[in-house]
Amino acid sequence: MIETQPDLALVAEAESGEQALALYPTHLPDIVLMDLQMPGIGGVDTIAAMRSHWPQARIIVLTTYSGDAQALRALRAGAAGYLLKSTLRKELLDTIRSVHAGGKHLNAQVASSIAFHVIEDALTEREIGVLSLAASGNSNKQIAVRLAVTEETVKGHMKLIFAKLGASDRTHAVTIAAKRGIIEL
Repeated sequence: MIETQPDLALVAEAESGEQALALYPTHLPDIVLMDLQMPGIGGVDTIAAMRSHWPQARIIVLTTYSGDAQALRALRAGAAGYLLKSTLRKELLDTIRSVHAGGKHLNAQVASSIAFHVIEDALTEREIGVLSLAASGNSNKQIAVRLAVTEETVKGHMKLIFAKLGASDRTHAVTIAAKRGIIEL
């Protein structure tokens, strides 16, 4: 699609975050289209590394993940745009041109999700860790041992997680968190 545009050219492709970081200084592209799920270094970490080495890098996330937490991580890492792979061709091309001109772009669905959840209490890093361990099938007792805390502490974290996510049980909490991109399964 990019090659069909007279003002755009594809200069390189990478299959992993490591490869993207290695190719960037050779090609110095005006725009980087970055997926979040890649082998090796993930998209968010690649964005952060790229922007720390080359602050002028303009990166647009192009992904299937519409979760607000995942989008916020990418934007905080330095992405100038966030689009879903289901985006219409015209929106993708317009976003590339807009970001090249110094603008920013956020998919409407993702922006709506971010706005909806911004007023909620965010999960703490510890709560995310507890929920990730629960998602992996660990019991409260197993989580307590892994985190070197009491089982009562884990139960307290789980209650807070349920309240913050509006979840009725562990499975519901994991489902909500995975859908929003708070945790990865």
